[in-house]
Amino acid sequence: MINRSIILIAVAAALAVPSLATAQRQHAAALGDLMTAFVQPRHIKIGLAGAERNWPYAAYELDQLRETPDVAEILPNYRDLSIPDMITTTVKEPLAELDRAIKAEDSNQFAAAYGRLTAACNACHRSYDRGAIVIQPATVAVFPDQDFRPTTK
Repeated sequence: MINRSIILIAVAAALAVPSLATAQRQHAAALGDLMTAFVQPRHIKIGLAGAERNWPYAAYELDQLRETPDVAEILPNYRDLSIPDMITTTVKEPLAELDRAIKAEDSNQFAAAYGRLTAACNACHRSYDRGAIVIQPATVAVFPDQDFRPTTK
C-alpha cells in the first residue's frame, strides 16, 4: 500500500504546477503587461516630445524605449516566436531613423520616422496574432502632470 503522505504530497505538487495552457496564458499576459507598462508610454512620450520639438526629452525617451526590449528577454518566446528577435527585426531600423531625426532636430524627418515606428509596432502585433491592438500617434497628452514643451535655458 502506498503511503498516504506520499499521495498527498504528489497531489499538492501536481496542483501547484501550472498546466502548459495556464503557463501560456500567464506568458501572454506578462507580455501584454510589459508592452502596456513600458513600451506604450514611451511611444506616446516620444511622439509628444517630438511634436513639441523637445529634442533632448525625445532623445531621453528613445533611449528608455531602447532599453525596454532587454526586459523582453525574460519572456524569450511566445508561441513559436522569439520576442527579442521579433522586436529587433521589427523596430531596429525605425528606432535608428527616429534617433537620426531627433539628432538632426528635423520635425519632418521625425514625423516620418515616428510613423514608421508606429507602423512597425502594428506589424509586430499582427505577427503575434494581436492585430486588434492598433497603435497610433497620441493626439492628446495622457500625462497631465508633464509638460512636453522644451525648457528654456
